[in-house]
Amino acid sequence: MAPVIPGFEYQRVAVADDVTLHVAVGGAGSPVVLLHGFPQTHLMWRHVAADLAADHTVICPDLRGYGASDKPAERGPDTYAKRTMAADVVGLARALGHDRFALAGHDRGGLVAVRAGLDHPGAVTHLAALDMLPTAEMWDVLHGASAAVAFHLFLMAQPPGLPETMIGASADAFFGHFLDAWTGDPRAIPADVRAEYLAASRAAVPSIVADYRASAGVDVEHDRADRAAGNRLAMPVSVVQQDWGAALGYDAAAVWGAWAADLEHRTSSAGHFMAEESPGEVIGVLRALLAR
Repeated sequence: MAPVIPGFEYQRVAVADDVTLHVAVGGAGSPVVLLHGFPQTHLMWRHVAADLAADHTVICPDLRGYGASDKPAERGPDTYAKRTMAADVVGLARALGHDRFALAGHDRGGLVAVRAGLDHPGAVTHLAALDMLPTAEMWDVLHGASAAVAFHLFLMAQPPGLPETMIGASADAFFGHFLDAWTGDPRAIPADVRAEYLAASRAAVPSIVADYRASAGVDVEHDRADRAAGNRLAMPVSVVQQDWGAALGYDAAAVWGAWAADLEHRTSSAGHFMAEESPGEVIGVLRALLAR
């Protein structure tokens, strides 16, 4: 059996004409939606979700194109635009009876969370982003030899065909590379969870590539339009990330400060998969955010 979040109920929820999301729901109280990153599924939140469920309704979906959620064929840049995926999240919350909710996202889920906060400010009450930058700034800071750390972004930004073929030919090695390289403590991702991540990613190569391809095109356009218009995140925002700003030559707190007026920014010594490697730290950040 595939691993699950203990005590959570699983269901499928339609969020668009052609997309149904696989979602785990647990607890009771004010709603909190948790969005996973790459190359993971909702299971990355298993420790954090169990704690928050003591006094919140916790909603953990697999994003469209990931895990056990639907994976529509890429019909154009909007299919996996973060604007589309953010609308999925708002639709999911509403289908579960919540017009307003707190939202936290890690990595790719963080990109979706930021877009939801910008596009649906009346729905998102609090926003947390774990170890990521907004899309436009993510591309702005990647240059020179230091950009080699993000080689996968450039690979998956290519037109359809080549990246899917290359990744699909050695999917476990490709996705496993990030699970190994990005965590400071390999014990944080036990064998059964790692196997689930690899199996889910192996089955979703075209949609994962499409997600990344959108972030090199339409997602940048959306962010730049908001930046030019002076649009900012209106809700309390907390950001926690590794201190890789210095290596890439930028000030992460300043980047985020341009997007959020009510911001708490901190760095972490944990690896990229911090919700699994340092769940107590992430729980503390989220609980402090929810109290603001």
